[in-house]
Amino acid sequence: MAQLLVRDVDEALVKALRERAARHGRSAEAEHREILAKALRRTRRKSFAEILAAMPDVGADEDFARIEDPAEARRVSR
Repeated sequence: MAQLLVRDVDEALVKALRERAARHGRSAEAEHREILAKALRRTRRKSFAEILAAMPDVGADEDFARIEDPAEARRVSR
């Protein structure tokens, strides 16, 4: 595996890293690896088309037709 050396890190960040690592029960180095992995291995965002394609079929288009008559719209919404 490759190694990564980070220089000139603000002491407050190093302290925060150590505290976070302690809360998670791991070394600062392991915590640093976890932070990098989460930041850089994010799942690919789905496209709008993929989201639409994943929507379930919930009825016919006529079921979602606009009701132009206000009296009919009131009756249906009850």
